[in-house]
Amino acid sequence: MCKGVDLSGTLGLVESTVAGVVPFIGLAGLGLIVGAYGTLIGAGGGFVLVPLLLILYPHDAPAQVTAISLGVVFVNAISGSLSYFRLKRADYRTGFWLAGATLPGAVLGSIVVGSIPKGAFDLMMGATLLAVGGYLVAQPSARMPLMVDGPLVVKRTITDSSGRSYSYRLNLGLAVLFSIVVGFLSSLLGIGGGIIHVPLLTTFFAFPEHVATATSHFTLMFMSAAATATHAVEGDYLTTYKTTIALATGVLVGAPVGAAISERVEGHWIVRLLAVALGVVGLRLLLVASAL
Repeated sequence: MCKGVDLSGTLGLVESTVAGVVPFIGLAGLGLIVGAYGTLIGAGGGFVLVPLLLILYPHDAPAQVTAISLGVVFVNAISGSLSYFRLKRADYRTGFWLAGATLPGAVLGSIVVGSIPKGAFDLMMGATLLAVGGYLVAQPSARMPLMVDGPLVVKRTITDSSGRSYSYRLNLGLAVLFSIVVGFLSSLLGIGGGIIHVPLLTTFFAFPEHVATATSHFTLMFMSAAATATHAVEGDYLTTYKTTIALATGVLVGAPVGAAISERVEGHWIVRLLAVALGVVGLRLLLVASAL
C-alpha cells in the first residue's frame, strides 16, 4: 500500500523562499533606479534612498537608515566611477585632494548621528537645500569662482573619451576646506554628498557640469567607504545587511546606465536634475523637523 506524501514541509519551504525573494527583487529594482539617477547627477543616490527607507522601515534607528544608505552609495560610487573612468571625465588630481578632505568629516558624522538633537538642524538644512535647489533651477549655468587669484589656484584641462576638452581654474585650498564640511554633513544625513559637492564645484570652482559629476562620484567612493566602515564597526549592519545587499545589487546595474545616459544629457539639465534632488532632500528634512 502506497503511503501519502506529506507536502506540507515542501510547501512551507517554497512559501518562505518566495517570501524572501519577492522583497529582494523589489529592493533590487529600487536600487537600479537609485543607482541610475544618482550616477547621472553625480550624487550617489542617498538623497532619494534615505526618505524612502524612513517610509519602508519607520522603526529603524537613524544610524541604521544612514548605514544602509551609505553602504549602497559606496557600491554606487564604485560602479559609477568605473563607468566614468571609461569616459575619462573625472578630474583625478583634484579628486584625490577632495576625497582626503572628506574622510575626517565622514567618520565623525557616522559617529555622532543619532546622538545630537536634529530638529533645528533639519529645519536649517532643509531650508538651505530648498533655496539652493531653487537657485539652480533658475540659474543652472551660474558661475561665481571664489578666490581664483592666489598661490593655491590650479588650472585643469580634461579631455574625455569623445575628444571633448574642458579647461578651468580653481582655488584648490578652498575646495579642500569646503570638502571637510561636505564629508561631515553628507555622512550625518546619510545622503552621500554629491548633491552638495556638485553645485559647489560648478558654481564656486568653475567645474564643467560633466566633469563635476564624474569627479564628485570619484570623491564619493572614498567618503562613503569611510562612513560605511565606521557604521560597520558601530554594529549598524547586524540587522540591516540583507536590505543593504539587495539595494546594492540593483545599484550595480543602475550606475552604468546613469553614466551612459549622462553622455546624451546637456550639462544644464544635469544641474536641473540635481536641483530636483536638492528640493526632495530639503522638503524631507523640513517635514521631519515639523513632525518633531
